[in-house]
Formats: sequence, C-alpha cells, structure tokens
Amino acid sequence: MEEKKPFTPYIPAHRITPELTVTSVLVGVVLAVIFGAANAYLGLRVGMTVSASIPAAVIAMGVIRVALRRDSILECNIVQTVGSAGESVAAGAIFTLPALFLWAKEGVMESPSLPELTLIALLGGLLGVFFMVPLRNALIVREHGVLPYPEGQACAQVMLAGEKDSGSTASVFVGMGVGALFKLVVDGLKLVPGEVNLQGSVKTYPGAIGTQIYPAVMSVGYICGPRIASYMFAGGIVSWLVLIPLIVLLGGETVLYPGTVPVGELFAAGGAGGIWSTYVRYIGAGALAAGGIISLIRSMPLIFRTFRDAIGGFSVGAGGSTARTEQNFHIRTVLVAILVLTLAVWLIPVIPVSFVGAVIVVLFGFFFATVSSRMVGLVGSSNNPVSGMAIATLLLATLVLKLVGQAGATGMQGAIAIGSIICIVAAIAGDTSQDLKTGYLLGATPKKQQMGEIIGVVAASLAIGATLFLLDRAWGFGSEELAAPQATLMKLVVEGIMGGNLPWGLILTGVFLAVASQLLGVPVLPFAIGLYLPVQLNACILVGGIVRLFFDRIKASEHRQAVVNRGILYCSGMIAGEGLVGILLAVLAIFGVDIALQQALPERFAPIGGLTVFALLVSSLVWFALRGKKKEG
Repeated sequence: MEEKKPFTPYIPAHRITPELTVTSVLVGVVLAVIFGAANAYLGLRVGMTVSASIPAAVIAMGVIRVALRRDSILECNIVQTVGSAGESVAAGAIFTLPALFLWAKEGVMESPSLPELTLIALLGGLLGVFFMVPLRNALIVREHGVLPYPEGQACAQVMLAGEKDSGSTASVFVGMGVGALFKLVVDGLKLVPGEVNLQGSVKTYPGAIGTQIYPAVMSVGYICGPRIASYMFAGGIVSWLVLIPLIVLLGGETVLYPGTVPVGELFAAGGAGGIWSTYVRYIGAGALAAGGIISLIRSMPLIFRTFRDAIGGFSVGAGGSTARTEQNFHIRTVLVAILVLTLAVWLIPVIPVSFVGAVIVVLFGFFFATVSSRMVGLVGSSNNPVSGMAIATLLLATLVLKLVGQAGATGMQGAIAIGSIICIVAAIAGDTSQDLKTGYLLGATPKKQQMGEIIGVVAASLAIGATLFLLDRAWGFGSEELAAPQATLMKLVVEGIMGGNLPWGLILTGVFLAVASQLLGVPVLPFAIGLYLPVQLNACILVGGIVRLFFDRIKASEHRQAVVNRGILYCSGMIAGEGLVGILLAVLAIFGVDIALQQALPERFAPIGGLTVFALLVSSLVWFALRGKKKEG
C-alpha cells in the first residue's frame, strides 16, 4: 500500500512568523464580543445563528493587513480564531439559558444571576476547547482529505486571497452600516412598521400572511440559500395557512386545552397570533424535538465511529511533537483541566448542578464534542444538530435527576444548566474544529490556536450573560420581538418530564408532522423551525433565499461565485449591524430612553411605507453584490 504523503501547509513548520500577538488578541476579543452579541440577538429572534468565521476572517485581513500594515497571515488567523468563538458561545447559550428567565416570570424559581449565566457559558466553552485537543489528531490530521470542514477551508481561502487583495473587507463594513441604519429607522425611530400583515376573518378564512422587513432576517435567508429558506417558509404555510384556520374553523365556541377561553373568542381578541401562541407553538415544539432526535439517530453510525477514533486520540500523547505545526496542549494538561472544570461544575455554589449532573456533563460533553466535530467536518457548522444533542441530554438528565430525588424547580434548574453546558460544548467543539482546520491548512501552531479559543471563550462568556439580561429586560424572552424558540422548546421538554402537564396531543401532532416531512425527503429541522416561527419572519427569510437563487443562476461561474461571496459578506455585515443596534436599543429601553419620532405615515399608508423600505433593503443587497460584476465586465 502506498504511504500517504505528509501534508505541507502554506507556512511550513520551520518558518516562524508573528501569530499570538497582543494586536491579534485584542482585535479578536472585540470581534468575539460583537459577533457574540449580534448572534445572540439574531438567534433569539429567528431561532438560527450564522457562522462568524468567514466575516471574522475578512475583518481580520482588513484590520491586520490594511489598517495596521502588518504582513502575517497567521496573525490574521488568530484574530479569526478568537473572534469566531463569540458566535459559538452565544449559539449554545441562547438555545437553553433563556428558559431560566421564562420560569422566573412564571414564578417557578428566582431569576438567574449574572455570575450563574457567565460561569455556565465559561465552563461549557472551556470544556469544549479542551475536549477538542485529542480530537485534532484523530479528525483534523488523520482525516485530512476525508473530512472537508467546509467553513475551515473557506476561511483559509479567504485569508490566502487576502494576501493579494483585501478589498472584500469593505463588503462587511458597508453591510454593518446599512443594517444598523435600517434597524434604527424601523425599530429606533419607528418611521415605518417592522411587519406588514394580511389576515382573513373568522367567517371566511382565518389565515394570516405577511412579511417582516428586517435586514438580519433577510440575510439569514440569503446565507442559508433558497432550499433552506423555502423549507422554512413551507413550515410557516402549514402553521399559519393550514393549522390556525383549522383550529379556528373547527374550534368555534369550544375551549381547547391549554386555552382557557373559547377558540373563537381567542381569535377575535388576539387574531392568528393568539392561536399560534396558545396552540400551534406546541405543535412546532413537537416537530423541533422530533427533528433534532431524527437528525441524531441518522448520525449514529458516524457518531460511534468518531467516538472510537477520539478515544484513540488520547493515546497519541498530544503535545509530544517537536514540530511547530504539531504542538498541542500536552495531554496531561488537558486531563487536569477537564478534571478541574468538572469539579467546578459540581462545587461552585451558583451553578445548580449536583455530583450526578457533573458526571453527566463530562461524559455527554466529550461524546457530543466528538459528534459535533465530525458533523461539521462533513456537512458544515450550519447543519450541526446541536439542538438535537441538547434535547437528548435534557431527556436523560431530567429523568436521572427525577429518579435521584431532584424534582420540582431544583431539578428543572439543574437540568437546564446541564443542557446549557452540553449545548455550549457542542457548539464550541464545532467552531474549534473549523478553526483548527484553517490553521492546519495555513500552517498555524495548534497550541496557540487553542490558547486563542480559550481567550475568545472567556471574552464571549463575560459578555453573553449581560447581553441576555439586557434583551430580557428590554423585550422579554418569548415575546414577539424575541421568540427564543429553542429555549422555549427546552423548557417544555423539562416541564413535560418533571410535571407531565404538557398538551401532549399537540406535541405529538408536531412529532408526526416531522416524521411525515422526513418520509417525504424534506429536511426536518428547517421545516420544523418554520412550523414554529411566525410566517412573517419566514417570508422575510424566503425573500433573501430568492435573491440568492437569482445570483446562483448567473451563467458565468467565475462571476457567479464572486457575486455570491460579496452578498454573503454584505449580509454578514448587516446581521452584525442590526444586532449591535438591537443591543443599543435594548440598553436605551432599560433606561427609559425612547428615540422614536412621531409615526411619519398615516395608518393606511404604513404598509406601503414598510414595503418601500423593504424594497430598498433588497435593492441594496442586489446592487452591492452585482457592483463588482459590472466592474469586471
């Protein structure tokens, strides 16, 4: 059998260049906080986050190479490594921790403290980084050429292209400015409504349709592409144009559990939104839970193979190589760190996790870190079934805690804390995998990248707790502004096991809708998210997907890829810009500052004004993405 040739990275092992510098760390920390806060806001609104790796790589090239005139691609790589950690910590935290705020509002338990949220995020993030050290040899090195790690390779290509041209940085910064401006106009000054609706009557057809006009929501559709956007919109059609009309037309004067008033009266008072919040969201929650579990079951052969390889990674002796490009944290350091972090999960008073819970954290944490790393290596971070892993963890953790006598509010709080740590572990493991792949291709020092991940986790963890408090006080989780779909689902799962008082008929309806979706070949999770979220949000996402479809059909392949990439960077910037203004508006709302002007449009013209602003937003994306194509022509 022919021996496999050793891989030679862009910067060979014998060449030493600046890497983990004060400049790269400071710029990376700023990006970690910015992208962490922006993705927290986005995920709580639409139930999805987007990878910050490529935008962070582009900004790194712009700041390090253009603004600071420094010529080190490995320094840029550290900026990207530190910066992208913020998005992963935010993704793991927002899927679970808002459940604690929701219970506090219901009077089930006291509101979580800032130290509790910060420490949960910090411990989960650090465990995710250290679990990935032995996995690097098993998955990044030995599986090179087998596992593509698409975002990791894309980041490497972005930085290699930046060696010649850093002009793409403008796309991100212009997008940030445009996203911030539109958010300020819609939600800050309130010059136009943020949503345009068309709703039927109870006697004819009580369905509802409409669209939001937010930059970040449309950008999600563009980045995810037309297929995912259409699946989400299909879920919204089923909810708002099929299920809600059926419930209203057939319910009539009947009081259906968990509602407390007749269905017709509920619709008359709250419209389709009242029916959605009382009934359909439980159907959507059932579909989401089933989708996560189906994704996990389909991955089981891959999971067990990866776990077997990961166990072998511990015997390799990470950190023993003298070559710069193979230097990791030593395996003894890794094991000691994991032990200390596990004890901290158990012994720190503000973290509501018992000894049994700490054992679940370390066992499930390493298991799902291997799953996450392998999954993102094959299908990318966007398709990583983190929510499915969190649901599986919550099911087991809640059952175990109930069996050992930790029931009621204490057990529910402990289960969410365990699920949160595992969710953050899985998210960080996936992000670290992509970053280590980028470093492997470029010739980075793995140990310095691992140190960068730790710095990014610490910075993002310190910011995420404050961000959650700000958003909750400004708008409240579970509200129209911040639906927090995954966290609401996790809350329902724990309540269902602990108390058994859920509307299981509605939840099982969602489960079987998800099963039918799978049998039809429709990806379950996008469909289930669309089933859960308001149709207006799904319609806005679909618009972004349609724009992407238009770009994907450009005939000349070299122009097509350039246009699509400019659009992705522009949309990433809009997400960050809107997210930052959203955080700013939350801060102002807490202090009672209202910057809104008098509604500029009469009510009958408000929908036209909203659609006009939305058309300008879409046009800005089309113009900016195609601008470079015209220049090239």
